[in-house]
Amino acid sequence: MSGFDANRIYAVSGIPGSSASAADGGDTSRSSAAAHNFYEFVMRFRQSNEFKYRDRLRANLLLKNYVLSVSLKDVGIWNEDLLHAIQDRPTEMVPAFETAITRAAHQILYPLDPKASDTIPDCQIILTSEANLFQFRGLSAPTFSKLVRVPGIVIQAAVLSSRATRLHLQCRSCRHVKIIHPSPSLGSSGQDLPRQCESIPPEGQKKDCPLDPYQIIHDKSAFVDCQVIKLQEAPDMVPVGELPRRMLLSVERALAGRLVPGTRVIATGIYSAYTPSGRQKGGEAAAVRNPYLRVLGLEELRAGAAGGGPFGMRFSPQEEEEFGRMSRQRNFYETFAASVAPSIFGNEDIKKAVSCLLFGGSKKILPDGMRLRGDINVLLLGDPGTAKSQLLKFVEKVAPVAVYTSGKGSSAAGLTASVQRDPTTREFYLEGGAMVLADSGVVCIDEFDKMRDEDRVAIHEAMEQQTISIAKAGITTVLNSRTSVLAAANPVFGRYDDMRTPGENIDFQTTILSRFDMIFIVRDEHDEQRDRTIAKHVMNIHMGRTNNEIEGEIDVDTMKRYIAHAKAKCAPRLTPEAAEMLSSHFVSLRKQVQQVERDTNERSSIPITIRQLEAIIRISESLAKMTLSPVVGEHHVDEAIRLFKFSTMSAVEASTSSLDGLSRGEMTDEINRIEKEIRRRLPVGWSTSYQSLVKEFCQGQGYSERALERCLWVLEKREVVRFSGQKKIVHRMGV
Repeated sequence: MSGFDANRIYAVSGIPGSSASAADGGDTSRSSAAAHNFYEFVMRFRQSNEFKYRDRLRANLLLKNYVLSVSLKDVGIWNEDLLHAIQDRPTEMVPAFETAITRAAHQILYPLDPKASDTIPDCQIILTSEANLFQFRGLSAPTFSKLVRVPGIVIQAAVLSSRATRLHLQCRSCRHVKIIHPSPSLGSSGQDLPRQCESIPPEGQKKDCPLDPYQIIHDKSAFVDCQVIKLQEAPDMVPVGELPRRMLLSVERALAGRLVPGTRVIATGIYSAYTPSGRQKGGEAAAVRNPYLRVLGLEELRAGAAGGGPFGMRFSPQEEEEFGRMSRQRNFYETFAASVAPSIFGNEDIKKAVSCLLFGGSKKILPDGMRLRGDINVLLLGDPGTAKSQLLKFVEKVAPVAVYTSGKGSSAAGLTASVQRDPTTREFYLEGGAMVLADSGVVCIDEFDKMRDEDRVAIHEAMEQQTISIAKAGITTVLNSRTSVLAAANPVFGRYDDMRTPGENIDFQTTILSRFDMIFIVRDEHDEQRDRTIAKHVMNIHMGRTNNEIEGEIDVDTMKRYIAHAKAKCAPRLTPEAAEMLSSHFVSLRKQVQQVERDTNERSSIPITIRQLEAIIRISESLAKMTLSPVVGEHHVDEAIRLFKFSTMSAVEASTSSLDGLSRGEMTDEINRIEKEIRRRLPVGWSTSYQSLVKEFCQGQGYSERALERCLWVLEKREVVRFSGQKKIVHRMGV
């Protein structure tokens, strides 16, 4: 309850018929009995013939770390009534527990010298619990002042401030000294100080101290660190159509300064309330208060944390044994890929690529501190109606951590991080975006081509270096965004045009394309037999018939847990044979691309760089991780090369196809000749009909209509000509 309250003390009447002093006496005796019980627990609780908490406290005290982490499970084993008291009356029991720990610390450090014990500061208790989690929407009025556990994502961490625990006051006039211990639920401004001087003047002298006489002597006062953190519901907990809810956390002393935006945590604390400053002036009721959590324990949920998978997933030995048995199944890779979006027909290789993306490769940290990413990025580029968005939706469901966003509805700040101003303190703070919230997970970006160029550039760094650098409003910092990106986009013309080069169909910069490990061109091809099979498949789905085509299909929940287990436990490395295969293959790929560029007389729109070699390494590692193999074998490399050839290389080689019986080189020569003729034939400012150009160039001079159309398209891109009247009239604009 650290300093959220406006400077007022609220009083409520006690139980009818009982005086306040009697009630206080009862509370005091109950607290002292509890403190004695807690002291006995810390000093005498044994586990495996060791005094667990006494030894732990001694070790911490020798390091001058006045903190003790206590498991509520152990308190329940020692005394169940004590556990219920902590859960139901934490505001009363936690101070008693801290008093008991401080007393135990005195006993451990200075057993024979009670005077020296004043040098020990008050000790802090950190509670760890395995109680059921409360969701944000499950916290209500009956849970006030109770101990709760809440999961969420940190979206804002304020700067550390100080809260007074002991104030040394001195009267300006008569120098009278008064010591007060502010309640943690009160603000720390001057309005909390006594209005009148409490000194007693000597006999016969008049007391003339003014109103509000006391001033704080900071040097002799005691303060503790405190921090305000904003916690938000995880995206997968938010019901569809609702905004994610947020809550303020108040953390103190050893817990302060530990969290950064984007961290997933489970916070254990007392569900409390405060009155926001300025509320009363607006004429609102004094009883209306905002909830917040006074934190007593924090569990950071890291990907692959010891003893579990990403974000708190725990695996029993039986479950791990079952996963091991699954990984050794014959054709497990094919079965897993077939279980990815089973309602979508075909697209086996795309499903295999998505499976690789879900597992990811092995991230590496080099001796010089440089990081090599292990996450795989995939781009699906293709015709409408090829189930790209459905695939993205499935990945959002099956990935342990995932954020789904649409390109048109996403800005650079929404994807990376935004700088906000706190309405009360007027300070700037950072709020993490989608790629920060999906740290150690997957970001699915639909309608990738509809994003503005400047927004797309914002994720360049996040996709390769896996960090987001912020330098605005005086804040210069770096946030982690260790995420895979699965993007879906349509070609420039809505549908993929086979008559145009990939560069014309894919309107993305080379910089962003090189960051994708696999680029799939998904085409809606017209084939009667295939159409019949797809139609039958869709009918079966709509009629609710079970899909019996896949044997041993894995359900979504098992897939999710298996992926989390593999990511936590497995980080495969290349064998020397696999490394040799990869390096020789990369050299031949570069040679192949060079040949393609020579044939077409233009640079390839999809580059093959060292990043693509790293991409094949990552795919090989993810294939090994899928079967929980510690090393990458040659068969993994073969499959990775096949997937890469099917995706990115087939997109590169699409430019070598012949057009109208002409090779690319011949077509380019023809287009260049037509361009010279058009420039000569049409002076700047003149216009002519498209049909007259067709008659003159195609019928008169024997050029192909395809070459003319292509030449005009290129000239329009260069703003040499423009069309009007539904492309019937051609205007010459510039040189």
